[in-house]
Amino acid sequence: MLITRDTHRGVAVLLLVVLTRLLLLPWYPLMDTTEARYGEMARLMVETGNWVTPLFDYNVPFWGKPPLHTWMSASSLALFGTNEFAVRFPHWLAAMLTLAVVGYFAKRLRLPIISVLIILASTVVFTISAGAVMTDMALTLGLTLAMVGFYLCWQGDRLWGYIGFSGLAIGLLAKGPVALVLFAIGTGLWLLWRYGLQKNGLQKNGLQKSGLLKMWRHLWQRTPLVTGTLLMLAIALPWYVMAERATPGFLHYFIIGEHWSRFVDSGWQGDLYGTAHDEIRGTIWLYFVVAAMPWSLFLPRAIYKIVTETRRSASDVAARGEKQAAEQSKGLASYLLCWMLAPMVLFTFAGNILPAYVLPGIPGLALLLGYAWRNSRLPGLNAIALSIPVLLLITVVVLNFGPAKDKSERWLLSQRSEALPTYYWLRQPFSARFYSAGQADKIDALDKVGSKSDFYLVVENSKLEEPSFSHCSEVAHNKYRGLLRCRRS
Repeated sequence: MLITRDTHRGVAVLLLVVLTRLLLLPWYPLMDTTEARYGEMARLMVETGNWVTPLFDYNVPFWGKPPLHTWMSASSLALFGTNEFAVRFPHWLAAMLTLAVVGYFAKRLRLPIISVLIILASTVVFTISAGAVMTDMALTLGLTLAMVGFYLCWQGDRLWGYIGFSGLAIGLLAKGPVALVLFAIGTGLWLLWRYGLQKNGLQKNGLQKSGLLKMWRHLWQRTPLVTGTLLMLAIALPWYVMAERATPGFLHYFIIGEHWSRFVDSGWQGDLYGTAHDEIRGTIWLYFVVAAMPWSLFLPRAIYKIVTETRRSASDVAARGEKQAAEQSKGLASYLLCWMLAPMVLFTFAGNILPAYVLPGIPGLALLLGYAWRNSRLPGLNAIALSIPVLLLITVVVLNFGPAKDKSERWLLSQRSEALPTYYWLRQPFSARFYSAGQADKIDALDKVGSKSDFYLVVENSKLEEPSFSHCSEVAHNKYRGLLRCRRS
């Protein structure tokens, strides 16, 4: 009965976390720059009917990312109209699918399913991304399918091998070749761990050749390398071909610029859509600790538990003749660890990084913690997880009382009392395009105003007192810009 009550409580906590995130989707505006930019690209896709090449602006192709996240948001906008809930909802669905895949994997591994899902759903970066208009949740779904598929295929379930390659295709359409690199790092480290660093697996001159040959032989025998790769290419490659034909130059910019120049040059000047970040090398590890809160705090204890339990049981297991079962258990822990670490390994020497880059490794973290506490209960699990929806509610309230008003144009544009033409002076944020449905134009001279009647003009606060706007009266302003109503001269 106690177990049943604990299970019911766990399910209730999980539902509270994910449903709170769902219900909060429409209660704060798209804010510049990331969400508003991708939201506007989705709106443009619906308006123009161009589903091949995402648009950065009218007639300006966006070559920075593949279109999966834009397809997701645009499809929802077409169904539910132009609003915050519609543009965010598909990314929440992608998070739920990720939870479903992880839950299935936990069941196959005989790990505590509800505990694993609570940990994953309530990790800071996951719960924020579960409904944020970004590329990262779609990538995480694809990589989760790939990592689960590879492990289950390695254990003999060949169907999951093909599902894993389908996951890689999703990753290619979500963020590009970086999905393959993350997968290769995660699985490659694990294979080297098993075959290259086993007992007696080292020689003075390096890794034992026989171990590596055995690794490649097993890889060939256990996974559908050729047919799986063909399936992956059949799903993802047609869009890449169509995109290059539609806007020649895309592949060079995307493959060389976004995947090489951006990685090796933090101050990369070739960025067509913004400014490259420049963080101290190794910052990704700090991002991981913060983004994986609160559960990153339990990671040292989890690793200690796994190591000590493995050592303690090794002799007993060997005495009972269960060496194969022990190896499988040990292999699972190392696999989950490599999965979790893959994003940090990739971005350790990169300066152009964001906290969300650690997200594809978070399912590995949740499963690793579930494995560490598979025979007991993680201390304070439900209470800690319940703090996340509370913090989400507080965050949304705080946003609506201040920062959202300044970081998004929704409030400023809502202060217009008449359906008059609206213009932005010199600079137009992405959220202005989204909330004006593309009707607010950017101008750099008042004689370019096409209106024959009064019009609204949005100007940076520092320029409000300039003589050019003497025929205008202020309607409202936020921290950065003011909304003026101007008379036609």
